[in-house]
Amino acid sequence: MEWIDLLQTTTDRFAEVLEGGDLTAPVPACPGWTLADLGEHTRWVHAWAAHAITAGTPDGDTVAVGTDRAALVAGYRAAASTLLDALRTTAPDDTVWTFGPEPRSIFWRRRQTQEVTIHLYDALASQGREAEWSISPELAWDGVDEVATLFYPRQIKLGRTAPLQGTVRFVATDLDRSLDLGEGEPVAELSAPAADLLLMLWKRKPVEGDAAAVLATAVVAP
Repeated sequence: MEWIDLLQTTTDRFAEVLEGGDLTAPVPACPGWTLADLGEHTRWVHAWAAHAITAGTPDGDTVAVGTDRAALVAGYRAAASTLLDALRTTAPDDTVWTFGPEPRSIFWRRRQTQEVTIHLYDALASQGREAEWSISPELAWDGVDEVATLFYPRQIKLGRTAPLQGTVRFVATDLDRSLDLGEGEPVAELSAPAADLLLMLWKRKPVEGDAAAVLATAVVAP
């Protein structure tokens, strides 16, 4: 996966939505947030991740840039640029601070690409343009894998959720891939294009049937 190129492209697209969108529009998947709030959140996360890479600690913080469009867009683009510079000047296997099991820089290449990919969907959805969101099946499946192997175990480890009461098998219909979320034999299956599976896991698309009942028993992603 060409993470740096993907991150550059997706942050540029996110900034373009901030530049032309209604900043007061609500974000459907983030109750109480407007597009401006989403822009500030994503700006802050990029800056925080850049600090983790360059300073080696999770203690990075920045002052909000406000909801003025010019300041918000400039602040977002600056944070994305700083993050990209940090990643370009750090080898994938270099040791950095992460909240994952391995303290390697490649963690942030993947995590920040997936972060802004989902929030690009949110930004577009706030404008009624979610149909414009399109990602490759490979990137989408990587996001599914990230939830299953990083976020879900972390939610349990931090005591944020109990384990799923059952196992759901995720099957990407546009890829020859599947994975099981939970322990034991699957009791339900979700078959869909990888991008739809990713949106389901992040609660951007509804899940129906037996899989919905199982997934409702735990909070698999923050």
